[in-house]
Amino acid sequence: MSPLPDLIFEISREGKTAHGLGASRVQSKPAIDPGLLRTAIAGFPQVSEVEIVRHYMALARLNYSLDQGLYPLGSCTMKYNPKINEKLAASEEFQAHPYTPHELVQGNLELMARLEEWLVALTGMAGFTCAPAAGAHGEFTGMLIVRKYLKEKGDPRRVVLIPDSAHGTNPSSAHFAGYEIREIPSNAEGIIDVEGLRPFLKNDVAALMMTNPNTLGIFEKNITAIADALHANGSLLYMDGANLNALLGIVRPGDLGVDVMHINLHKTFATPHGGGGPGSGPVGVAAHLLPYLPVPRVVKDGGKYGVVFAAPHSIGRIKNFYGQFLVMVRALAYLCSLGRENVRQVAEDAVLNANYLRKKLQDVLDLPYPTATLHEVVFSDKNLPVKTLDIAKRLLDYGFHPFTIYFPLIVHGAMMIEPTETESKETLDEFIAVMKKILLEAREQPDLLLQAPRQTPVRRLDETLAARQPVLKWHKGENR
Repeated sequence: MSPLPDLIFEISREGKTAHGLGASRVQSKPAIDPGLLRTAIAGFPQVSEVEIVRHYMALARLNYSLDQGLYPLGSCTMKYNPKINEKLAASEEFQAHPYTPHELVQGNLELMARLEEWLVALTGMAGFTCAPAAGAHGEFTGMLIVRKYLKEKGDPRRVVLIPDSAHGTNPSSAHFAGYEIREIPSNAEGIIDVEGLRPFLKNDVAALMMTNPNTLGIFEKNITAIADALHANGSLLYMDGANLNALLGIVRPGDLGVDVMHINLHKTFATPHGGGGPGSGPVGVAAHLLPYLPVPRVVKDGGKYGVVFAAPHSIGRIKNFYGQFLVMVRALAYLCSLGRENVRQVAEDAVLNANYLRKKLQDVLDLPYPTATLHEVVFSDKNLPVKTLDIAKRLLDYGFHPFTIYFPLIVHGAMMIEPTETESKETLDEFIAVMKKILLEAREQPDLLLQAPRQTPVRRLDETLAARQPVLKWHKGENR
């Protein structure tokens, strides 16, 4: 049987119909003028009910999800989302219009305040805003805070330093906040070298944006010395906290000298972000930057919660209303289900799983940086007869979602793998076995990989052409 379901237009036959209830015998005034309604649609498929059901069930089976298997996407933590989180997010008690008077949504406001308290406790920052809608939005918000703080000090500056191991959105966020970007090279260990940084610390440097652990999965062990050097230069340290999953309950960035950071509720605290959303990128700041957090902010006054809509030094509003509220519900549910005593195990298990994969695969794949890694590991396609893309495509034939490919850019042919803490040893062993089988195929039958995927509904595409000329509509008679 073909893995691709027959398109519903192709199984259409004249006279077929899916039975309906028919017109109601209750007399009522139609909401729409019957003259404006179409009684038939030219070319609309005629199929039976069972064919409709089978068609959509077959389409649903083509969607890969965490409910089906491992998503080993490095730097894009895709952990399993407990179903209780979804149930709570769907609760009627949390469904409220944003203009509802605050005295009627005290529970919603308390939830937001309690989540911010959790984030403060976990990161060591002085305060948070949960308004940003995603990680890159959080980066942009953080850099606006940096910019306004320095401007009010009378020293606006114009340059942001970004390591070559940072997340790709960092330079864009700083650029849109009005800064010029200068890249800092990593050393042979894959981290920032303090002495190598010093020549870049001019009096025009506003901040350094550091991803920690960085995109190689390596902890920036020099972070406190880097923070000291930046502060001595009048500059700030921004930390991209998208990889916070590796640090939960172990290290608090605020204790390391970080001035501003964003985190991703939709990565670290469940709500997997596949398909473009939903997301949430809270921003935390050190005490001297608290006045610059965006509004509105939830505050507690006596025994009640309210919202502050204006503050003299705030960067202002960066999103309508209060942020992605239902992502906050999921995040707090996730944290409460763990409890303070178990948060640390999230990081420990994530690091253990990633290092298990590293140990099992480092004899068959090139490991460009031998430095100890945490939540993810980056291999390369060096000395292989095929490319990283070929291996990723072949994984599809074995039922696995591919890892992140060709990132970070400092590793040629990069394969970035992050298993997260929610995957079992059995799943990891299956993935390892498949990877070893594919690498054996690469050496003995490379054409298998060059033609992969072979078992998917759509074979390998010209990805450049597909991006520039996407085919998004079915036309009768066209080849699929």
